[in-house]
Amino acid sequence: MSAVVPVAASADFSTAALNTRISFLVELARRLHQYGTTAPRLEMAIARSAQQMGLAADVWSSPTAIIISFSDLAQGDEGLAQVTQVMRLPPGDVNLARLCEADEIADRVMSGEIELREGFRLLRLLGLPDTRRAQAGVVASYGLSAACVVGLLLHSSWADLLASGLIGLVIGAITILAASRPRLAAASDAICALVATTIAILVSAYVVPLAVKSVVLAGLIVLVPGMSLTTAVREISSQHLVSGVARMGGAISTLLKLTFGTVAATQLCGALGIDPGTYALPPLPGWVDYPSLLLGAFGFAILFRAARRDWPVVIGAVLVGYLATRWGGLISGSIPGAPFGVFLGGFLLGSIANLYARWMHRPGAVIREPGIILLVPGSVGFRSVSYLFERDTVLGLDTGVLLLTLLVSLVAGLLFGDLLVSSRRSL
Repeated sequence: MSAVVPVAASADFSTAALNTRISFLVELARRLHQYGTTAPRLEMAIARSAQQMGLAADVWSSPTAIIISFSDLAQGDEGLAQVTQVMRLPPGDVNLARLCEADEIADRVMSGEIELREGFRLLRLLGLPDTRRAQAGVVASYGLSAACVVGLLLHSSWADLLASGLIGLVIGAITILAASRPRLAAASDAICALVATTIAILVSAYVVPLAVKSVVLAGLIVLVPGMSLTTAVREISSQHLVSGVARMGGAISTLLKLTFGTVAATQLCGALGIDPGTYALPPLPGWVDYPSLLLGAFGFAILFRAARRDWPVVIGAVLVGYLATRWGGLISGSIPGAPFGVFLGGFLLGSIANLYARWMHRPGAVIREPGIILLVPGSVGFRSVSYLFERDTVLGLDTGVLLLTLLVSLVAGLLFGDLLVSSRRSL
């Protein structure tokens, strides 16, 4: 939503009932939270929208709740809220298409193009469940993302690429099933890790040798909370401490569940006498990087549920993020993906996302969120916890320090990008 709407283009909300205005803002906050908006951006968006409606809103957002206190500016500045709304919500997930739709609905309401009640109805319609076709697309994106990681980052064998893609499809199916089954959802991360590791070990033992750890990591890459860790550090750095610490705790919990599932499957297979073998197959040729990057970018466009018209933008953002990170690592004399490369990638993506938001009048998240997916150090965090579970304390702590370094580098790049180019929009 625009930070400033010209007076001539703004609707007159003085005649609208207080409850009607509040209902629209509450529903807007619910949708922004559901579609993965971070706490500082959500609070800013709702506060600015409320001000344009003649209301003052004090907004508090966390990964699992929103509290908003409203007061009517027409009643004077007495400092007392007239209505306080408390919402208990599950953690949101990035859905770029619906986020853009919610943003467009809010802009149309603010400009007077549609009425408040119609805007409220349109926001409610966004809450409809995904179609089976959309769910199938998400499952396919898990497989593409897993194969992309093997071909682009791990450079394992063809067998590893195919096995990780298969595991990704299985994990995607489990995740879709868990979305409508609360009892399964609570343990879905551990179950996915257990299933992924078991499949990798069985394939390596009886079909073709695999680099089991690399295949498991690639298959679980979508579940590894790299985005959550990055968002948590961004929120903490912007002084949204409660939301940032809560999100950090949730990310660590997910890492622990994934690691437990992996260790449990390894121990179970070992107890049954299933040996995955240690044979090494020839690595993938260098030219595989480019098709892997393109297929992975396409998979990420589906994974983040971008609208089809935004697919070229999302794919371009993924390409820019990865290439900038790789180039930054090379010019700094280090390996691609080193802290300076991650900083440079975050800096460019933060700046480009804000330019896109200003010129196209659409959320910068369309570029920012998918663009950093290959930069977030989720796999490093998974490895750090795995080493600790294996009682390799030194290597676990060393990897943990690398995780913090990469997180700080990425967040610093995004912050500097926001400093260089002001978005003029909240999302």
